[in-house]
Amino acid sequence: MNVIKIGTRGSPLAVWQAEWVRSRLLALNPQYEIELLKIKTTGDKITDVPLARVGGKGLFVKEIETALLEGRIDLAVHSMKDMPAEIPPGLCVGAVPERENPLDVLISRNGASFEELPNGARLGSSSLRRGAQVLHARPDVTVHPLRGNLDTRIRKLQTEDLDAIIVAAAGVKRLGLEARITEYLPEQIMLPAIGQGSLAIEMREDDNPTRRLVSPLDHSETRLAVESERAFLGRLEGGCQVPIAARARVIEDRIELTGLVAEVDGSVVLREQITGPVGQHKELGAELANRLLDKGGGEILEKILGRAVRDLE
Repeated sequence: MNVIKIGTRGSPLAVWQAEWVRSRLLALNPQYEIELLKIKTTGDKITDVPLARVGGKGLFVKEIETALLEGRIDLAVHSMKDMPAEIPPGLCVGAVPERENPLDVLISRNGASFEELPNGARLGSSSLRRGAQVLHARPDVTVHPLRGNLDTRIRKLQTEDLDAIIVAAAGVKRLGLEARITEYLPEQIMLPAIGQGSLAIEMREDDNPTRRLVSPLDHSETRLAVESERAFLGRLEGGCQVPIAARARVIEDRIELTGLVAEVDGSVVLREQITGPVGQHKELGAELANRLLDKGGGEILEKILGRAVRDLE
């Protein structure tokens, strides 16, 4: 019997996602035996420090990618928003399944919506992106760092005396916790993270049998949207250390992309939108980033990163 090994983080959400991929692959290929291998990443080990201080997105994928490159696993299932802009040589994203709701949600302790939170409310957030947009819309609110798995974050709503937390809708829905959602935050208030709500099935680039195995799970519209967002991310050289956001939509044969760059304290939020043919989706992502860099985003990023964003050659 053919055996396929899937690498995943050990959090309940990561395991759910890997099990979801496993079940879809088994339904299409019952002759295979598919195993999950849980791998502890640096991001899982460091839970008391904001990601922006300890290296950002790659912390959740590096050890799993090493296992892929060394042949200890055949596939890796990641949350796309955890993927750095650059994928290591020898690896690729073999499939991008259909996206779950990409929005962020508010979970409040007393059922208050974002607008109804009291002055000085304590709001827990795990990212600079969320924090900057919260402070832009509600400068009276105080944002408190929030790390840990989704269930841990929800528990901290009580244990850390928070009025509300903001998390990704996709994770809440996947774990069957929709009843806890107070409000889906509209994009005008909270533009999502790059790739939020989508999964990345990563594999070795030269592994053609595995590519054939996972290709039926690829959802073309989701891949186009995510690749456009990631082109935006790549041009801005961004990660968890930078408050940037983007959301792309495929509308028939065109793609509509909205992007954002913000000051960490929310004092400045730059937002732009671009539309063009789907065949130019990556170019549109880069062009949108260039527009925001020219609009003042370059100065914001230089201040945060301590260096200028490279000019395109």
